[in-house]
Amino acid sequence: MEPPLQQPPTPRPPTILGKYQLTRLLGRGSFAKVYKAHSLHDNATTVAVKIIDKSKTVDAAMEPRIIREIDAMRRLHHHPNILKIHEVMATKTKIHLIVEFAAGGELFSALSRRGRFSESTARFYFQQLVSALRFCHRNGVAHRDLKPQNLLLDADGNLKVSDFGLSALPEHLKDGLLHTACGTPAYTAPEILRRSGGYDGSKADAWSCGLILYVLLAGYLPFDDLNIPAMCKKISRRDYRFPDWVSKRARIVIYRLLDPNPETRMSLEGLFANEWFKKSLKPEPEPEKSVFGYDYGKEGKVLGLNAFHIISMSSGLDLSGLFETTSSSQGGNNNNNTWREKRFTSSAKMEVVEEKVKEVGGVLGFKVEVGKNSAIGLVKGKVSLVVEVFEIVPCQLVLVAVKMVEGGLEFEDNHWEDWKVGLQDLVISWHNNQESS
Repeated sequence: MEPPLQQPPTPRPPTILGKYQLTRLLGRGSFAKVYKAHSLHDNATTVAVKIIDKSKTVDAAMEPRIIREIDAMRRLHHHPNILKIHEVMATKTKIHLIVEFAAGGELFSALSRRGRFSESTARFYFQQLVSALRFCHRNGVAHRDLKPQNLLLDADGNLKVSDFGLSALPEHLKDGLLHTACGTPAYTAPEILRRSGGYDGSKADAWSCGLILYVLLAGYLPFDDLNIPAMCKKISRRDYRFPDWVSKRARIVIYRLLDPNPETRMSLEGLFANEWFKKSLKPEPEPEKSVFGYDYGKEGKVLGLNAFHIISMSSGLDLSGLFETTSSSQGGNNNNNTWREKRFTSSAKMEVVEEKVKEVGGVLGFKVEVGKNSAIGLVKGKVSLVVEVFEIVPCQLVLVAVKMVEGGLEFEDNHWEDWKVGLQDLVISWHNNQESS
């Protein structure tokens, strides 16, 4: 007698998230899972979906890190060697980040399989890394957590810089410097490890690039000590050796990047004049155009906004509100700011708006500073603001974002009405907090 035929297991229904179908799990962490997915619109576009559980981010101070990652990636969307963010969706319990799918996986995994790279291969990845970071720095973003594990590869083997959760944006500067210690110690610049004052984020990234180049060529770290003071001593003495197979020209590049003095350290801009670095260097990529992110000019400066940024700045996807449920469960915002950002549109030219902001700030007693990406910093006592101007329609419409860094309650009580009066000739309409012109 033949055994009865077993029924095949009923296949699980596919998981649909908006216009994407999740296909397989790529990885998981303490508060997030990453899935491979494809678009239901064409069944051809493959993406990665990072699903963040908001209930698990409360005790790890992850809220600002996630918001920072989204904010940095949307500012840097157009460089081909920076992982792209396509969409952000949020519910009461989850945040979904739809990002570019890096089919080649981590650069660290490829390095582990091969032990080390040839000089030409290492230079190829290094050139793409430096190009991406120069673009970041020109737009006021320092990565601050560079390591091979945060560098991905696409299907064609091109490098993609990812994980901007520890990045620094223009509004994090104080007196033109950064002050928060962060990153992975083995790849972190000595001026950050020493915690002795402010530091330049672009110079700290240059140090990390020198370490990464050493690792790509040698297969191991030049400084590796669990004891941070001991590692700092090795760094200050430049206590490391090159393997015999590393060429003299490559050694010079690494030596100049691993300068413990940030004032004399080679900059990433300076690399583009170095003969070893320039060998087989491809022309700088033109800024990419898409329906997501910013538009950029030849110097990497933001020229205007398009669909993704306008949507992500709207009340429906205001990044500061992604954690509204979580924050309220903890008793609300603990930074004593009544708001984080106010925005208005204007028909004046960008230059006119920027000069007016500086003029009003000066009249009201604010110290005015202009950052590398033309963001305007304004400081008075405990109040610190950053003002950014974006051209939406060339010569016809601009969006102005007034971002609070510190002192929101004092600003609301003592300064905001004066600013409204000073700016009123520029304003077409306010776009949040129900302000009117």
